[in-house]
Amino acid sequence: MFKHAAFGTLLAVAMVAPACQAAEHTRDSLKTVKENVDARKAVLVDVREKSEWDSGHVAGAVFLPLSELRNGIDLKRLMEKLPKGTIVYTHCAIGKRSLTAGDLLSKHGYNVRPLKPGYSELLQSGFQKADK
Repeated sequence: MFKHAAFGTLLAVAMVAPACQAAEHTRDSLKTVKENVDARKAVLVDVREKSEWDSGHVAGAVFLPLSELRNGIDLKRLMEKLPKGTIVYTHCAIGKRSLTAGDLLSKHGYNVRPLKPGYSELLQSGFQKADK
């Protein structure tokens, strides 16, 4: 079919790449994120794993680990945690898992804006650490 195997490989990668591309990190500043969360226009979702959550998390954040999203979460349970119509900011330690979680939540119709800044940056920008 193709004269050159390399061309066929490049074509296959080009055809698959758009379907595999992750969401982009939001351009919303952390100030805007905080304002939206404080005004209850948005929900901050921590997609780190339980051990990370247990070692410290942002006050008021919703705990929804990426592993649970990947395994398939019950839609009714998801809607209890994340009301439709609000902005969903996902965050993790350094931003990579927030993109994957963003893709998964977007498929359920959420307005997801993955954060690149992680947990430490959120605390440094004025978000409060939850009491244990």
